[in-house]
Amino acid sequence: MSNSKLYEINWTELADTSYNQELEFIYKKWNTKEVLKFMDLVDHCIINLRSGMVAGKNSQKTGFKSLVISKQTTLFYELLEDNYQINLLLFWNNKSDPKNLEQLLNIDK
Repeated sequence: MSNSKLYEINWTELADTSYNQELEFIYKKWNTKEVLKFMDLVDHCIINLRSGMVAGKNSQKTGFKSLVISKQTTLFYELLEDNYQINLLLFWNNKSDPKNLEQLLNIDK
């Protein structure tokens, strides 16, 4: 990723839904303070992605890039370098069944 131009960040419907599910899960398991911490982590990750400071790693399982946001959550995204775009695809709870990850990201296995 280049630092010369900012990437446009696009939230897919699945990213939006899964983000809200993670917030709800964190709230039910812990409290509002932890929800706010998670929101700050996500904001920080998105700022770094937008600026090109963080590239994430290629996920062999999904074919997309992934970035660990916290111990329990990974962000999957698609990097379109030629267009300076990043499509946020899914906020994934790392304790979830990996078979569901493949389904959610429409991966043929």
